[in-house]
Amino acid sequence: MKRILLTGGGTAGHVTPNIALLPKLRELEYEISYMGSYHGIEKKLIEELQIPYYGISSGKLRRYFDPKNFTDPFKVLKGYGEACRIIKRLSPDVLFSKGGFVSVPVVLAAKRYHVPVIIHESDMTPGLANKLCIPSARKVCCNFPETLQYLPNGKAVLTGSPIRQELLTGDRLGALRFTGLSANKPVILVMGGSTGAAAVNEAVRRILPTLLKEFQVVHLCGAGKLDASLGHISGYVQYEYIKGELKDLFALADIVISRAGANAICELLALKKPSLLIPLSAAASRGDQILNARSFEKQGFSMVLEEEEITNDTLLKAVQSLYQNRASYSTAMKGSKQTDSIQTIIQLIEDACTHAES
Repeated sequence: MKRILLTGGGTAGHVTPNIALLPKLRELEYEISYMGSYHGIEKKLIEELQIPYYGISSGKLRRYFDPKNFTDPFKVLKGYGEACRIIKRLSPDVLFSKGGFVSVPVVLAAKRYHVPVIIHESDMTPGLANKLCIPSARKVCCNFPETLQYLPNGKAVLTGSPIRQELLTGDRLGALRFTGLSANKPVILVMGGSTGAAAVNEAVRRILPTLLKEFQVVHLCGAGKLDASLGHISGYVQYEYIKGELKDLFALADIVISRAGANAICELLALKKPSLLIPLSAAASRGDQILNARSFEKQGFSMVLEEEEITNDTLLKAVQSLYQNRASYSTAMKGSKQTDSIQTIIQLIEDACTHAES
């Protein structure tokens, strides 16, 4: 039996693509293990799936001053030692890394024991953790055509991001029953990520009276961000977080308003859902969401409205334009080569195992 070790953590976006690969890996009878941090979000998500989980020490590597910069390198060194011992015992045929700082010691330990490494970079430009790992990788998968220029020749592969296949099995009628909305009016799905996005929430709620004349709105607003004063407005439903019913809400949505995290927009691409992307501002991030969004805009998959551009008028006009032209966005997405990511990545894994055996 072939053995694969998965790693990645820190945020759900560094874990869910790994989870998306599990059904195919199981079908191919891989023995699967996972290495992450002691108490990160990845531990809970992976243990729920009955995958053997190995925790290691993890520290963040920062490009800015922080007192933890003096202690975290020792955590990384400790994690490297732990990863070496675990990899030596598990003897995996291949390592697949989704990134995050916990992946750095795991990738370096895999290199020490000559385990082939495949890395996935979600954003337009590689983050620091993956930059440190790329020299040790056999192949580097990416989501955007523009990313290829930042990766070594011979290693880069445009794959898109693996998404959970159950998202493709949504039931529109089930969503109508769940939400209580009408089948006779188009639906906007608003998503701000698992923690919500205050700027997106506020902007959408300001224009609700006008939006609801033409649309119904399903609003995933994040933990603690429900607005009780809007609880009984016809055509508007809000939820802090949705898990099992998300696939049905996607099936119900005619258009989507979303942040521009790489995994989220790759899900929209796979589902062929026209979207208005409102990326996290450069002031609050390294600007990766802006680059992600502009790439999707360039490819004809999405519209983009940056936070600094949001007014009641610009948001309304963008929503109306997106809905009126939704067919052209869907057509562009149907022509994308980035939607067969699972099969492409699995083939890279299979090739790496074959290479390791030879």
